[in-house]
Amino acid sequence: MTAPLLSTAERLRAHVGELLRLAAPVIVSRAGLMVMMAVDTAIVARYSAQELAFYGLAHLPGNIMVGTGVGLLMGTVMIAAHALGAGNEAECGRSWRRSMPYALLLGVIFALISLLGVPLFRLGGQTEEMAQGGAAVLAVLGLGAPGMMLFITTGFFLEGIKRPLPGMVVMILGNLANGLLAWALVWGHGGFPAMGAVGSAWATTIVRWAMGLSLVAYAWWMSDHARWQVRVPVADWWSGAGRQRHLGYAAGLSIGVESGAFAALGLFAGMVSPLALGSYTVGLNLIALPFMAAVGLGSATAVRVGVAYGQGDKRDMAMAGWTGLGVTSAILAAVGVLYYALPEQIGAIYTTDPELLASVAPLIAFGAWILVADGGQTVMSNALRGRHDAWMPTALHFISYAVVMIPVSALLVFGLERGARGLFEGILIASVVSVSVLSLRFAHLSHR
Repeated sequence: MTAPLLSTAERLRAHVGELLRLAAPVIVSRAGLMVMMAVDTAIVARYSAQELAFYGLAHLPGNIMVGTGVGLLMGTVMIAAHALGAGNEAECGRSWRRSMPYALLLGVIFALISLLGVPLFRLGGQTEEMAQGGAAVLAVLGLGAPGMMLFITTGFFLEGIKRPLPGMVVMILGNLANGLLAWALVWGHGGFPAMGAVGSAWATTIVRWAMGLSLVAYAWWMSDHARWQVRVPVADWWSGAGRQRHLGYAAGLSIGVESGAFAALGLFAGMVSPLALGSYTVGLNLIALPFMAAVGLGSATAVRVGVAYGQGDKRDMAMAGWTGLGVTSAILAAVGVLYYALPEQIGAIYTTDPELLASVAPLIAFGAWILVADGGQTVMSNALRGRHDAWMPTALHFISYAVVMIPVSALLVFGLERGARGLFEGILIASVVSVSVLSLRFAHLSHR
């Protein structure tokens, strides 16, 4: 009896160690996206509460497009990880080359959609002033979409071959550059005019292009590029990538539904008042920041499950998924304790406006309850996709966030008049439903 127990313990330690090794750079890279938004949010919030409302409104569709792009390009990391597990290194490089024109195509589509801000926001029930202000920010953000898609798909390729460190380095440098640019362009330092929220959008767009091109350059010139055949042309970038896109369609729709549901909640907040929208923007940003740790751990979990899938090792697939959920839950629970204990101090980082701080502090404290459930559901959806269960997580996400979260939140906000707190209560209910059904699905497949 002792030997099998020791063997299981050793395998668990190996899974935890490999998960953290892969996840640490990915966490920094993913968290960097939210750190960039957090810094911009703080800079714009200190400049003007009205400009913060414009900024928050523009990022509702902006985040949907980025999230959808992440999902649509997720086939890159899946195919690269499966090929690595099967010992087919050339296919790893081909998965990246096929994804490059696809990423640019998505970026151009998102840029064109970003020009439609005014009619989109009018349809969302916003005032004319809010629609015009948010649309100006969204149009500038859209210009950076192609660069962002290049960064995402190249980062996925590198993560799939277990080389996530370059994406982390590029993201750190990008955040430093973005903070400096946003400070200059929002407030008008260094000889620039004060541009408010539009200035933060220009900073983000410039940095997104710089990050995308830098990571592409690394992949092209890395010392062992011949091993992965990253420079070998592929003529079938569309026809030869059907399976790769299929994996991405499910993930893209899943993330798009989830992002769209959160955007709907933002529109609800805007209907209440600009103060409610500003509070929702800050509160959601503080949930999203540690959530990026879950995204990084989820990506590493998908790679671990995907490699085990490529090797045909059912036991390792199950252990990789449950290990990802356990580690993620422990990390986010620790962050939740901090949020619950120090909501006013954390809120003061974003604003000195007493009214906004009084509104956002209770949301920060309540967000502590959301973190574990929300992080757990993204890890389990990635674990399922790592073993090629592509569409069921999408269906379960739709139920949790479109069928449950939107109507429940609308009832809490407008029917029971619970304001911005009602939005966060709706998020908690949907996240608990989501992590529960996804975990049951993974358990079912693990025992089948």
